[in-house]
Amino acid sequence: MTDEQTSSYGADQIQVLEGLEAVRKRPGMYIGSTGSQGLHHLVYEVVDNSVDEAMAGFASSIKVQLLADGGCEVIDDGRGIPVDKHPKYEDLSAAEVVLTVLHAGGKFGGGGYKVSGGLHGVGISVVNALSRRVEVEIDLYGKRHRMSFRDGGELVERLHVIGEAPGDRTGTTVRFWPDETIFDETQFRAQTLIERFQMMAFLNAGLEIEFHDGRTEESNDVTFRYDGGIRDFVRHVNATKEPLFDEVGYFSQAEETMEAEIAFQWNTGYHSDGLHSFANGITTIDGGMHEEGFKKGLTNTVNRYAREKGLLKEKEGNLQGEDIREGLTAIISVKLQDPQFEGQTKGKLGNVPMRSLVERATNEHLSDWLEEHPTEARRVLSKAVQASRAREAARSARDSARRKSALDGAGLPGKLADCSSNSPEECELYIVEGNSAGGSAKDARDPRIMAILPIRGKILNVERARIDKMLKNTEVTSLIQAVGGGIGEEFDVAKIRYHKIVILCDADVDGAHIRTLLLTFFFRQMRPLVEGGHVYIAQPPLYSTKVGRDTIYLKDDAAKAGFLSERPTHKEEFSRLKGLGEMDAKELRETTLEPANRTLLQVSVEQAAIADEVCSILMGEDVESRKHFIQTNARDVRFLDI
Repeated sequence: MTDEQTSSYGADQIQVLEGLEAVRKRPGMYIGSTGSQGLHHLVYEVVDNSVDEAMAGFASSIKVQLLADGGCEVIDDGRGIPVDKHPKYEDLSAAEVVLTVLHAGGKFGGGGYKVSGGLHGVGISVVNALSRRVEVEIDLYGKRHRMSFRDGGELVERLHVIGEAPGDRTGTTVRFWPDETIFDETQFRAQTLIERFQMMAFLNAGLEIEFHDGRTEESNDVTFRYDGGIRDFVRHVNATKEPLFDEVGYFSQAEETMEAEIAFQWNTGYHSDGLHSFANGITTIDGGMHEEGFKKGLTNTVNRYAREKGLLKEKEGNLQGEDIREGLTAIISVKLQDPQFEGQTKGKLGNVPMRSLVERATNEHLSDWLEEHPTEARRVLSKAVQASRAREAARSARDSARRKSALDGAGLPGKLADCSSNSPEECELYIVEGNSAGGSAKDARDPRIMAILPIRGKILNVERARIDKMLKNTEVTSLIQAVGGGIGEEFDVAKIRYHKIVILCDADVDGAHIRTLLLTFFFRQMRPLVEGGHVYIAQPPLYSTKVGRDTIYLKDDAAKAGFLSERPTHKEEFSRLKGLGEMDAKELRETTLEPANRTLLQVSVEQAAIADEVCSILMGEDVESRKHFIQTNARDVRFLDI
């Protein structure tokens, strides 16, 4: 740094951002991003304030409307933002302070709220800062008060009375229009908001949330109200699964400034990721102390019950937490006065006393529930014991697989036609449907960089199988051996043998089903493979026809229709290439394997998650029902149509 540069850095270089200017300068610090996520965060901030009124016992209804001109309106029947003069800012009402001063609100221990979701005091003022226009109406003391702002918080109308409050009601109405100069887009997505509002209604028993999209003339009103609260939440999550028993368990406990409520139900599934936790109505996606307390209490209580009832033999070791949580859906909702979240995103709860509260509550109330429900308890224990044995069997199978690989070298499946290159960066593994297709693909490939692994029929649906069963399945073990990175928690993407894993299935509904099963397998057991962008889909054409001496290949029915619209006089017949086995090596090379002609879709984590959801939804259905579902939903399920 030069002397001139050093001397130029003085007190006059230190910027002080006044009022809401800091928010407009760095919006990402307050709402995460200026994309779709940040845009919808504005709505959440306003609605969260109304939900806080409901949690405090002063509101029972929230109405949200998307306005035709791009704005959003939120109405609640709470107490209304205070309209009195603020003692610190004597020239401003309390309502004006809330809208224009960061970190101002009734949630900092002043007695306004016992618990709340919006704890940083920046919510509604940030909405004001990032909107081109804001209107606020407050019904209080029998009067309706109004104020408005523009261009990031500039006061247009001071708070003033505009008339009587209808029916002597109390409450707050906020209307805002996001600033187009701040956000990448200002078009709200109704479904995103609806999903959030439904969750809020689940977490606040008896709260009614109405949603209306005024941007369309279609009837689209949605109302959520769940008198069962988080019990209904569990039923909703388990709606596509088979519960072990009908009743949803529930218990709650409150101590001084903290309270916790938990609802739970086991299903026949084999996954242990069914815990969903919330603190003051906010999703804690990274868990935290409340989850830790529940997991510890659950593990200790179930093991103690199993010992007392003789369901675990004396020589048997305790059940692991993952064994007990297999198939468990649980909602953990806690409320506390001074929550400690990690960052503005509030993804993890850090209050240690909450861990103790939840653990004590689980130890006490879950023990009572198990004693009062002996039939359900035995089903839970039976499932957990099976999970424990399966875990041990899987460990033995993995150990055996490692020993086998060490003894026989590469340990590759016999039906794999490997490539000659030893550089994973340029190698491609094509997973093809059936031996006949495998034969065509083997003849059509570039043997230097393309490996072919045929699989027989539909692989195991990993949504309905434990890992020990997976490791006994020939098709699954062939996949694991060919890819080379291991499986599950031990998967190491650095050890994969191919940097492109390409799913190559028939261009029909059965092919789509197999593709879905494979994507679910990768999503569940080799997720880093998907996250690293190593999974692809290749789609062979469905039709071929002749134009003169040339063969024209068409991807699907839409391509066929487009072709006929351009050539209405075309008379040649169309051949339907239903299976890869019906294509000779030349056809397969020209349409699917030749790099210059092929179309590969790189599968995202979101697309693989959709496949996983489809398999979960269809666990209990027969094959024909699955095929029908995939066929009728192919346009919605993006990975089925590239």
